Amino acid sequence: MNNNDILKKLRVALQLRDDQIVEILELVDFRISKAEVGSLFRNEDHPKYVECGDQILRNFLNGLVIHLRGTKEDPKNPTEVLTSNKAEVKPFKEQKKTENKGKSYAKPANKSAADNKKKSTFNKKDLAHPLAGIKFNNGKKSK
Repeated sequence: MNNNDILKKLRVALQLRDDQIVEILELVDFRISKAEVGSLFRNEDHPKYVECGDQILRNFLNGLVIHLRGTKEDPKNPTEVLTSNKAEVKPFKEQKKTENKGKSYAKPANKSAADNKKKSTFNKKDLAHPLAGIKFNNGKKSK
């Protein structure tokens, strides 16, 4: 197991986004861009994959301690921090559910067949089918 795997597992376990990881690293004065963080989470066979060095992982773990526990002057409760992270992620999922609630793919039951005929101006009988004059017997001999 390498440093990238450890970083990926912590990211999933703590439900962190890339921008949150950048903020955690900034707590220990380690500057890294969001794109560089994204390249740490790529597959090993990807051309833009970057191996996570010991320095990045060390600074991330030190920043994570500050992020979860706080400092001596301003201590935090780690469970409250984790629940606030979950609360930030949850509204996004609920937002998708509410967007899809109004959409229905089934036909409404209250419309009658007469209403559907009134709206339809296209009639299939008006078109001459290109294969109308050809009889297909699918290889069967006629009697």
